[in-house]
Amino acid sequence: MKTLLDSETANLVQNYLPRNAVLYSLSEFFSACGDATRTKIICALSISEMCVTDLCTLLSLNQTTCSHQLRYLRSAGIVRCRREGKVIFYSLRDKRIENVLSAGAEYLGYMRY
Repeated sequence: MKTLLDSETANLVQNYLPRNAVLYSLSEFFSACGDATRTKIICALSISEMCVTDLCTLLSLNQTTCSHQLRYLRSAGIVRCRREGKVIFYSLRDKRIENVLSAGAEYLGYMRY
């Protein structure tokens, strides 16, 4: 079988292509961001830590939907929570998550998301 790439380019691609575990993790991360409701929650949490009630009010979501999506984002490692008495506050696990969304919005031609 004849290759279209020269051997140097083929070796470069093979050496720098992420391993399967990394590809799987990236796929899971982008899948978690692939829902508009979850992306809206991530954007809100990039501005401020919030509880479910605040998120529901500000984003016009019902509590069941919001809680379900937060649980999904938490299991994906995108958000974390902390308890203060009976109230649970959610925030982004890492500032770089906001950077990924900003880069995506910039790529799509939006100055601010």
